[in-house]
Amino acid sequence: MKRRSVMSSRRHRALAAGLSALVGVGAALTLGPPAVAAGTTYVALGDSYSSGTGTRSYISDGTTCQRSVYAYPSLDAAALGLTLSFRACSGATVADVTNTQLSALSSATAYVTISVGGNDAGFANVLSTCAQPSWLSNCNGAVDSAQTIINTKIPGRLASLYSSIRAKAPNARVIVVGYPRIFNGEDCNALTWFSPTEESRLNATADLLNSKTATAASNAGFTFVNPTSRFVGHAVCDDVDWLNGLSNPVTESYHPDVAGHRDGYAVVTKPAFGLAVQLAAAPAEAKAVTSADSLARDARRYAAVDRTIRPERFVAPDLTTPAARAAAARVGVDLGSRASIDAADRVYTARQDAAHR
Repeated sequence: MKRRSVMSSRRHRALAAGLSALVGVGAALTLGPPAVAAGTTYVALGDSYSSGTGTRSYISDGTTCQRSVYAYPSLDAAALGLTLSFRACSGATVADVTNTQLSALSSATAYVTISVGGNDAGFANVLSTCAQPSWLSNCNGAVDSAQTIINTKIPGRLASLYSSIRAKAPNARVIVVGYPRIFNGEDCNALTWFSPTEESRLNATADLLNSKTATAASNAGFTFVNPTSRFVGHAVCDDVDWLNGLSNPVTESYHPDVAGHRDGYAVVTKPAFGLAVQLAAAPAEAKAVTSADSLARDARRYAAVDRTIRPERFVAPDLTTPAARAAAARVGVDLGSRASIDAADRVYTARQDAAHR
């Protein structure tokens, strides 16, 4: 009797489990799958190095954010099977991210990437200054000012921003992305005057910003991804460069191109998600391209606030301005002679470097 009772009890439990499973299947068939699968929501925050400035192809979202399907957030989303809300915007500072981008975050956000800080340091203005002949500008002074901001102001700004991100997306894996070194010690562009010393100092400034950003990310419990080593051999003027030099249009200048995002940024950021790759690079890029319309529709919801962000743009040297003509006259430069322009540049670069030591 005892054996039959046990067997009967097991049959009842099996029958109950089976009915429960059938009820679950019926409910799933009735309700259908959720619109977005749990754990796939991805929000890309940050500035032009995340938005895709430099790729020369941008979604039509009614802003000047220059968001590109060839940028690493779009490529990563396609490769990993994530649903992307693309909030990164060219020109964004820490304050801009805080004021215009964090509204896309929620407790349902599973992944966040962010690069920001370069515009806070005024890096576009620094590049614009250093690109000019030394008799017309003071590159060392501009770099010193940027490094002071990086050392004294940016750590606190990042700490506050990262705290806000965690508060708004408490369940998200947050990936903080740094900046590459732009230069290789050579200036192959005919209309810029970067000296090897200036390029070295500009690269060191990118390293400094990465160091401060990495520390802030670690303090917040976030993952930091440093792209520096990946871009070695692919700087401006390298044989196979992944970064634009002086470009036409000039807004593309000194940003990663399509290869820089595909073969540079996307390669180093994807592992940080901790997910299995579903698509290789080529099919992921093809899928990303097809997402342009849906990304644009989502971004247009925020267009009004995005238009409050002031683009930070590199300004190419212009030796025809009154200021340039006056400076040339003071130092005896013949603006009709490239040899005269370059000779004076070498002299004043050496003077400025000596004064800075």
